[in-house]
Amino acid sequence: MAKIEKVIFSGKTHTTVNPDPSAQRGDHGVVDIKLSAPGGENHEFIAAEPHPTAEQLFAGAWSACYISALGIAASLKKVTLPPDSSVDIQVDVGQTGPGWFLGAQFTVRVPGLAQDVAEAIARSAHQICPYSKAVHGNIDVALNVVTA
Repeated sequence: MAKIEKVIFSGKTHTTVNPDPSAQRGDHGVVDIKLSAPGGENHEFIAAEPHPTAEQLFAGAWSACYISALGIAASLKKVTLPPDSSVDIQVDVGQTGPGWFLGAQFTVRVPGLAQDVAEAIARSAHQICPYSKAVHGNIDVALNVVTA
């Protein structure tokens, strides 16, 4: 698996579980997409440009799947995720020499959890999420877990 040396395009997402579907979701000039996942929870994919790139759409679909997997991983460890948990994913398209590759950077925010517990849940979520499993070993995925 190659690491990207030069990023050409990036798509970023911010996904939360939104308990209030009437809450304002985005600013003028951005696309907000209400995503769903098995289990019936609504997820918010907010602040995409009016014409999302393939990288944004992939990051959005991956983030909806991953945040659901995060909830499953937490429940398996008998941990309740804080209501303001979120996942930011940046998917990059770039080059290393003449080759083109994908890369991804995850920032998982779970305020108030112990760092070691949060990191274990975040890693477990990658073992559950079908998108994470599909790209495992094929693209470089960085994981940053924030508990503050």
